[in-house]
Amino acid sequence: MSKTTLRRAAAVAAAAAVVAGLVACSPGGSAGIADAAPSHLSGTVSLWHFFTGREASVVQGVVDDFEKRHPDVKVDVHAGQDDEKLQKAIASGQQIDVGLSYSTAIVGSFCSSGAFRDLGPYVKRDGVDLSDIPAAPRSYTEYKGTRCTLPVLADTSALLYNTKLLAAAGITKPPTTLDELESDAMALTTYNPDGSIKTLGFDPLMGFYENSPAHFSPMVDGPWLKEDGTSAIGTSAGWKQLIQWQKRFVDAIGYDKLQAFTSGLGQEFDADNAFQTGQVAMEIDGEYRTAFIADQAPDLQYGIAPTPVMDGLGHYGASYISGNVAGIAKGSTHPELAWALLKYLALDTDAQVALGNGLKNVPTITSALTSPTLEVDGDYSVFVDAATDPHTLTSPATSDGAAYLTTFTTMWEDYQSKGGDLDAALAKLDEDIDNEKALSGP
Repeated sequence: MSKTTLRRAAAVAAAAAVVAGLVACSPGGSAGIADAAPSHLSGTVSLWHFFTGREASVVQGVVDDFEKRHPDVKVDVHAGQDDEKLQKAIASGQQIDVGLSYSTAIVGSFCSSGAFRDLGPYVKRDGVDLSDIPAAPRSYTEYKGTRCTLPVLADTSALLYNTKLLAAAGITKPPTTLDELESDAMALTTYNPDGSIKTLGFDPLMGFYENSPAHFSPMVDGPWLKEDGTSAIGTSAGWKQLIQWQKRFVDAIGYDKLQAFTSGLGQEFDADNAFQTGQVAMEIDGEYRTAFIADQAPDLQYGIAPTPVMDGLGHYGASYISGNVAGIAKGSTHPELAWALLKYLALDTDAQVALGNGLKNVPTITSALTSPTLEVDGDYSVFVDAATDPHTLTSPATSDGAAYLTTFTTMWEDYQSKGGDLDAALAKLDEDIDNEKALSGP
């Protein structure tokens, strides 16, 4: 999950919708489950997940603990299985018991099609109290009343800032408002003799690293969909003001200058990440960045603060949250073992703490978020606190895999480069999103 980004989630949306169509004619379900959970578990259960390398070892350690609790159970782990592989495998009828995805974008299509089983009967039978899951993760793991997934860690975003560069510019505290963010960024930006950017205070370009509508949404408490499922973006005064602010910020530096500078920066998850090298002084990023910095730039002096907000609109301290989801595949032949493993990964405090500490992602149950054994060093608490903030946002699931996030990003990237009639662009955005959703079904 440390490499999970909203752009990656949006990229799998179309594939999720396609696979949902493939399995729609043979939905899964949980009819006929036993009246009570087995008193003893035995057998083999498969787990498909996307982690590799060191991160896969962390997951394996937690799986080992599950096997110690249930010595007659063997977990057959398939690591390195990204969402596309998982979706195709389920659609083709391969034997998968528990599937762990890096994207909440699959929830709408997988719940509505039956690719993942309805967990409601298991939750009801076993008296599982889901209130330990904070509101946002609880909402993004179900679709139209069907809970087919549980959350297994999450990403929250915040402002990371280079303390050394801020101090050199005479800035004594991180910005809390968008006006402060822009003012500080301009003061931190330096130029080469030819006028090109040397160092950048903050890169406002939509599409740079984690800059996305989703990660910017806490700035204005931006809404996504109306109650009837149609787009709420184009008629939102907050979204319009945010886009106007961002466009003015881009124009103040120069779109072409920003593009030239950004195109020469290192890749987001490589050691030459622009924040880690000091080329960009402030950025919006997720909690996983702390692990990359510890590994790739251990001498970097930096701090973490909540995402700055627009006066009167955003809620300072809130964030955007999204993360891993896991469910029981429709073709599982060991559903009771799968349910036991899924409950352990998602709802066991010790398992969530171990995963959170090892992967440097945010747990998705309150008992783990508040556990004294959760490693919360320094400013990392900003990410943890955001996970339980009542104003923290997520993007609702749709049958087309939340493709509206991609559509919104495309519109915003076009507007930041060309400008034009913003009202017309927002009206067209709503129309496009509603048409796409209509084509994908309810």
